[in-house]
Amino acid sequence: MSCSLVATDDEAVCANCGAVSSDTVKLKNCTACSLVKYCGVDCQRAHRKQHKKACKQRAAEREDEQLYSRGHERPEGDFCPICTLPIPLPMHEHSGFNTCCMKRICKGCDLATQKRGMFDCPFCRTPIPTNDADDLTMIQARVAKKDPVAINFLGKKYFFGDLGLRKDIQKAVELWTEAAELGSIQALFDLGDSYDEGDGVDQDKAKAAEFWTKAAMQGHVSGRYNLGCIEFEKGNYGRSGKHLLISAKLGHKNSLEIIKNMFMRGQANKTQYAEALRGYQDAVEEMKSHDRDEAKRLGFCKG
Repeated sequence: MSCSLVATDDEAVCANCGAVSSDTVKLKNCTACSLVKYCGVDCQRAHRKQHKKACKQRAAEREDEQLYSRGHERPEGDFCPICTLPIPLPMHEHSGFNTCCMKRICKGCDLATQKRGMFDCPFCRTPIPTNDADDLTMIQARVAKKDPVAINFLGKKYFFGDLGLRKDIQKAVELWTEAAELGSIQALFDLGDSYDEGDGVDQDKAKAAEFWTKAAMQGHVSGRYNLGCIEFEKGNYGRSGKHLLISAKLGHKNSLEIIKNMFMRGQANKTQYAEALRGYQDAVEEMKSHDRDEAKRLGFCKG
C-alpha cells in the first residue's frame, strides 16, 4: 500500500500517513469516534497515542447524544391496546395484566367492558382464570412460544414465589436474561434492579446502570428516572436534569418533583422547571379519558 500520495484540503486522508483515498487505498473511519480515517490497522495502531484523548472525548459525546436523544416515547406495552392511550403511572395502579394474551388493560377499558356485561378478558375474550394453576398454565403456554413478555412475567412470579411457585430469585434472573435477549424492555429494567440490589447476582451498581440505560433508551420511564437519580447523587445536576426532564415529560411525577426541588436549590433553572412542568401536564392530559375518570371515581384504581 502506497503512503506517498499528497492530498488536497478536500480529500480524505489517513490520519497517520496521509495516504489519499483512491481506488487502491480504501480508508475507514475510526469506529469509536469517526473523527479520523485510516488506511489500515497498522496506521491506526501507530496513531493511537496521538489520537486517544480526542477519540475518547468524542466517543463519550456520541454516547451522550444517543442517550439523551432516544427514549422520548413510551414503549408499546405502556399503551392500553383497547383505547390506545398511554397508561398512567405507576401502571400497576391503573391497569390489570391479563395472562391469556399478555396485555395490560387500563382500568377504564376494564370497567367499560364490565358495564356491557362482559367479564372475560377485555382484549381477547378469554375467560379469566380463577385459580393459580390455570393462571400458571396460561403463562407457561406463552413462554413455550418464546413470548418475551410472558418469560419476563414468569420471572416475576419466581422472584416473589407467586402462583404456587417456589421462590427462586436466580431462576427469575435467568428468565429475565432470556426475555431481555428476546426484546423485553421491562426485563432490562428488572435485571438492572437485580444488579442494583444484588438479588440473584453479585451486586454491581455499574452493571445495573447499564441495564437501566438500555431500557431508558427504549422509553422505559422508571429506567430513565433511575439514571437521573444516579447522576443527582453524584452531583452531576446537569446530566440528572436531562434525564429527569425526559421522564417528567413521559408522566413521571417524582421526576417533576425532583426538578422542582433542584430549581428551588439553584441546581436547575426556571426554564428547565417550566419545561418539565408543561411536559408533565401534557403527558397527564394525554392519559385521561372519561372511562378512566369513572374507574377512578368508583375506586377501580388508585390516585
